[in-house]
Amino acid sequence: MLRTTLLFVFLLIANLCFAGPDTAAVLKKAVVKKDTVVRSKKPAVIITDTTTLEQRSLDTAALNKYKKLPEFKYEETYNGPSWWTRFWRWFWEWLSQLLGRAGKHPGALSAFFVFLKYFFILAGVSALVFLILKLSGINMLHLFRKKPYSTLAYSESVENIHEIDFEAEIEKAIAVHNYRFAVRLLYLRSLKQLSDNGLINWQINKTNTNYVYELSNAEQREAFKRLTLQFEYVWYGDFLINGEIFKRINALFNTFKSSAE
Repeated sequence: MLRTTLLFVFLLIANLCFAGPDTAAVLKKAVVKKDTVVRSKKPAVIITDTTTLEQRSLDTAALNKYKKLPEFKYEETYNGPSWWTRFWRWFWEWLSQLLGRAGKHPGALSAFFVFLKYFFILAGVSALVFLILKLSGINMLHLFRKKPYSTLAYSESVENIHEIDFEAEIEKAIAVHNYRFAVRLLYLRSLKQLSDNGLINWQINKTNTNYVYELSNAEQREAFKRLTLQFEYVWYGDFLINGEIFKRINALFNTFKSSAE
């Protein structure tokens, strides 16, 4: 009985200590106060930057001083051997290695020197022939080109530009559609015009290149050089041209004829 009484008292005390107020009741009693702070709105003001800028310039004397200092020189110079020297160094090293390997076989070494002997002889003779032909004014490219076919009475080897009626002969060539020969006549007519004006010294055995470099006027020389290339492509290249292509070529020659008058 005593134990029951004590337990009842303990539970009563615990209920009184841990029991809290009703939350809903507390919320009902809460009072929300309005914000009564007055905020003043001031207009925005644009503030102009009135700072004075001071313009500065580089010190020329200091720059020139720094330029003379080796620490500021970034140019790299190559002081080694040139490419020509390196090429010959490589060539002689290669040749020495080749001879060293060939030295183990005397027959191969002897054949190698025989080859070098005839190679240099052939190269020397070729250079001598080329020099003689060049000094003689002979165009070596023309030696291997096929002689073009001509339907006119006279041949290329005996052409004399001062004995040809170019206007009549050009009309004849065009009439039979021999445009290649018509181009040749146009070129010979240009040579006659330059010769009559004293700009070139025409000789039957001269090459076209000789006439090009006899012209002292650079602009006229370049124009005649283009006509020469055009003529050689058509005549010595044995190219077949039609009437449309001939009209364009004829226009070029007529333009040169007007400018050389």
